[in-house]
Amino acid sequence: MSTPPPTDSHPSSIALDHLPDLVREADTGARNPSGLTARLIAFVSFTWALFQLWYASPLPFSTGFLVLNDSEARSIHLAFALFLSFMAYPAFRSSSRAYVPLADWTLALVGAFCAVYIYLYYPQISNRPGIPSAMDLWVSGIGVLLLLEAARRSLGAPLMIVAIAALIYTLFGYFMPDVIAHKGASLRKMLGHQWLSTEGVYGIALGVSANFVFLFVLFGALLDRGGAGNFFIKLSFSLLGHFRGGPAKAAVVASGLTGLISGSSVANVVTTGTFTIPLMKRVGFSALKAGALEAATGINGQIMPPVMGAAAFLMVEYVGISYGEICKHAFLPAILSYIALLYTVHLEAVSQNMRVLKSSSTSTIKQSLTNAGLSVSALISFCCVVYFGISFLHTHLGAVANPLIGLLLITLYAGLVWLGASSTALDEGMSDADYQCTPPAGPILRAGLYYLLPVFILVWCLMVERLSPGLSAFWATLSLIFMTLTHRPMTAFFRGQGNLKHHVLEGIKNLYEGMLAGSRNMICIAIATATAGIIVGTVSLTGIGLKLTAVVELLSGGNLFLVLTLTALISLVLGMGLPTTANYIVVSTLMAPVLVELGAETGLIVPLISVHLFVFYFGIMADVTPPVGLASFAASAISGADPMKTGAVAFFYSLRTVALPFIFIYNPKVLLIGVETLPDLILTVVGSTIAMLAFVSALKGYFITHSRLYEGALMLAVSFIFFRPDYLMDMVQKPFESVPISTLSTVVTDYAENASLRIQARGETIIGEISEKVVLLPLGPQASSKKRLDHAGLKVREKEGKVIIDHVRFGSPADKAGLKFDWEITDITVPTNRPPQELMFIPGLLILLLVTFLQITRRKRFALGYAHV
Repeated sequence: MSTPPPTDSHPSSIALDHLPDLVREADTGARNPSGLTARLIAFVSFTWALFQLWYASPLPFSTGFLVLNDSEARSIHLAFALFLSFMAYPAFRSSSRAYVPLADWTLALVGAFCAVYIYLYYPQISNRPGIPSAMDLWVSGIGVLLLLEAARRSLGAPLMIVAIAALIYTLFGYFMPDVIAHKGASLRKMLGHQWLSTEGVYGIALGVSANFVFLFVLFGALLDRGGAGNFFIKLSFSLLGHFRGGPAKAAVVASGLTGLISGSSVANVVTTGTFTIPLMKRVGFSALKAGALEAATGINGQIMPPVMGAAAFLMVEYVGISYGEICKHAFLPAILSYIALLYTVHLEAVSQNMRVLKSSSTSTIKQSLTNAGLSVSALISFCCVVYFGISFLHTHLGAVANPLIGLLLITLYAGLVWLGASSTALDEGMSDADYQCTPPAGPILRAGLYYLLPVFILVWCLMVERLSPGLSAFWATLSLIFMTLTHRPMTAFFRGQGNLKHHVLEGIKNLYEGMLAGSRNMICIAIATATAGIIVGTVSLTGIGLKLTAVVELLSGGNLFLVLTLTALISLVLGMGLPTTANYIVVSTLMAPVLVELGAETGLIVPLISVHLFVFYFGIMADVTPPVGLASFAASAISGADPMKTGAVAFFYSLRTVALPFIFIYNPKVLLIGVETLPDLILTVVGSTIAMLAFVSALKGYFITHSRLYEGALMLAVSFIFFRPDYLMDMVQKPFESVPISTLSTVVTDYAENASLRIQARGETIIGEISEKVVLLPLGPQASSKKRLDHAGLKVREKEGKVIIDHVRFGSPADKAGLKFDWEITDITVPTNRPPQELMFIPGLLILLLVTFLQITRRKRFALGYAHV
C-alpha cells in the first residue's frame, strides 16, 4: 500500500488538493492517461463489469452461452485485474501518470494471457493433473512473477514480500529451523500447486472475489454515483446536527450509512470528512480530535452489515455458514461499536461544553419522539405487509408471482420518485446555510427515500429469500442500474421541467461512470485475494499450520488470552502493509485453527465465526494505526492536524473496536450465538450496550462529570460484569458437571432434542503428540443413543471400562470438531440447574447507581461552589 504524497509543510502530511489522488492511489490506481489509452482502459473496465454481471446472473444456464466453472471464471476475473493493474498503477512514484509506457503494455498483455491460460487450456490441464507440461510451467512461473509485481504496484511491497517469503519457505523448507522445517518442494511441484490448481492463486479467496465481492463493490459504486452518498450525509446531519457535538455525531452515522455502499475506509473518510471535519472544528473540536474522530468512524464502515467488505464474503467459505448468518453475528458488535463512538463524541462535547448549532425544526422533544415512534411503527408495519404479502403471492400464484412482484416494485419505485420530486433538498450539496442551521430531516428523507429500495432488495434476497450473496447482489444491482438510468428523467418529468433527453443522457453517464468505478475499485481486491492465495497454497503444501500451532502454544504456555493478544498484534503489524482482505486471509489461515484448537484444549468452546471476526476486526484497525494508517492520513489532510498524532488519537477512539473481539471470544452471546428467546435477546442487547457505554466512560474519564480514578475503575468493573456475567456466575456455581463415562448411552438418549453434548476426548495426533480437547457434539432429534451419535458422525466402543472412538465419519460434526479414531472419551459434562447468568447484572447495576450518585452529588456541590473537580 503506497504512502500518501507528502507536502512541504510537513513531511508526513497530505495537501488537501491531493485527496482525490490519495483515494485513486489507494483504491483505483494513480495513473490517469488520456486519448486512446484512456478509452481502452475504460472499455476493459466496463467489459469486466458486464462479464461479472453475466456470470452472476441466471442467463448463462438459461441460454447455454458462456457457462463457466469456478476455475474458468476465476481465470478470466484475474486476467482483467492483472491487465488493469499494470495499466492503472505506475511502476514507481516517479513514473508518469499521464501515459502508459510500452513496458507496462507488455506486462499487462502477458499477465492477462498467463491468467486466462487456465480458461483457454482448461480441458488439457485437467487431463494431466500433477503432470504439467513445459508450457504450463513457463506460464505459471511468469504468472506468479507478474502477480507479485502487480501486488507491489497496487498494494505496496509488504504483501509481495510476505508472498515471496512463502515461496522461499516452500522451496527451501529443509534449511529452516527444526520447529518449522519441512522436506521442501520442487519448483515444478510448487508452480503446479500455486498456478494450475485451486489450492493456490486460484483458490477460495479469488473465487470469492469473482463470485461475490465484485457485485457488491459494483453495487456500492452505482449507489454512490446515483447520489446516495449525499443523501446519507445530509440526512445524518439533519437528524443529529443540532445536538451537542452534532457534526461529529452526524459523521458517525453518515459513516455507518456510507459503509453500506463503500468498502474503503479512505473513501469513507474523504466522502464524509470534507463536510463534517470543518463543522466539528466550528463547534469546538480541535483539528486533531476532529480528524481522529472521522478516521475512527471511517474504518467502521467495513464492519457494518449487510455490505462488510471482501473479508466478510471470504468468511462464508472459510467458516461454512451462509452470508445471512455472517451478517446476523456481525450486527450487534457493529451497532455497539457505533453506539460507543456516538457516546464518545457526546462525552467529548459535554465535557468541553461545546456550542450547539441551531435547528430549523420547531418541533418539541415530545413531538420529535412521537414522530420517531410513528415512523418506526410505520416501517415495521410496512415490512410485515411486504413479508406476508409476498408470501401470499408465492403461495397462491406460483410462477406468476415473480413478474407481479416485479411490477409492484416498479410501481413503488415510481411512487417514491414522485414523492421525492416534490422536494429539492438533495438537488445541491451542503450549502453555507447548512453550516449555521441544520436542515429539516423531512424534505431530505422524502427526496431520497427511493435510494433505500435497492438496499431493501439486497437485504430481502439475502435474509428472507436466502439466495446466494452473488445472486442477491445481482438482483439488487439490476434494480440499481434501472434506478440510475431512470430517476433523473422521472424526477424531471414529475416536476414538469422538460428537456428529458438531457436527463436520460445524464443517467446513462452516471451508469457508465459507476460501472467504471466499480471495476477500478476491484483491482486491488482481486490482486490481493490472488496474492494471498500464494500464502494459503503454501500452508496447504507444506503443512506449516500444524507446526505453527505447536510454536504458538509453546510461546503462550497454553494461555488462550496470550494467543489472542499475539494474533491481534500480528494482525495490526501485517495490516500496516497489507489491505484488510489480504490481512484477513493470511492471519485467519494461520491463526484461526490455532485459536480454536487451543480453546478446545483449555475447555473453552470457541465458535469458528468468533475467531474469524476477531481477525477481521484487528485487520481493519490498521487503517488508523500509525505509522501507516491511510484513513488517518486522509482525515489529517482535511483537518490540518499532524497525521501521526491524528492516528494515535484515532487509535484511542477505536479502543472499543479493540475490546469487542476479545469480548465475543469469551462471550459468544454478543454475536447472538446461543440467544434463542426474545427475553434473552433483549437482555443480551441491553447488557452489552450498558457494558460498552461504561467502558467508553471509563476510558474518557467522564460520566456525568469528570471521573475520579476509583470511579473509572468502578465503571470498568461495570463493563466487565455486563459483558461477562458468566464469569461471576461460574464462581457461584459451575455451568457444567461431570457424569460417569459409563452412562454415555443413557445421557445421549435422554439429552434434550437438537442440543449439543459437551465431551472431552484425548488421543494421539497425526504427528504423534498427545492432544486433549473439549468439543460440542450436535445430537439432533430425539432417538436412540446409536442414532444420535451417528447424527454427530461418531461410533464408540467400550474397552476395559473405557469409551473409545471406533469411527469418525468424514465431514461430520465430530470430524470437524477434531475428534479422531481410537481417541478415548475422558469426560462427559451436562448443564447444571443454575440460575440465569444475567442475575449478575444486578450487582453491576448497583455499582453503576453508586457512581451515578457520587457524580451527581459532586456536580451539585461544584455548581454551588463548595468543591472543585
